[in-house]
Amino acid sequence: MEKENTFDPDLVHEIFKLVWKRKAAERGKNELSENIENEVGASSSKRFRPTFANANALKLSSELLRVFVAEAIQRAATIAEAEGSVKIEATHLERILPQLLLDF
Repeated sequence: MEKENTFDPDLVHEIFKLVWKRKAAERGKNELSENIENEVGASSSKRFRPTFANANALKLSSELLRVFVAEAIQRAATIAEAEGSVKIEATHLERILPQLLLDF
């Protein structure tokens, strides 16, 4: 049995880190504004705590992403085929997206 291609776990990890950094910066900005309003000098330790991802969690996230994308393509292709089109367009993805997100 041949293993199907999946997303690179290192790529998924880099995406996660980018999101974590943005969330930390947003949280830091919110804490700064709260500290100014409340005149509290100490900042939360959450802001400086690093976030890690287990290797197995990254593999699982990569596989989940692969399944999600494959399902989206299959559903959009079904809609495109029903309309007589041989090409998946953005409108096909827009039509399947609400139910796809509910299913996942």
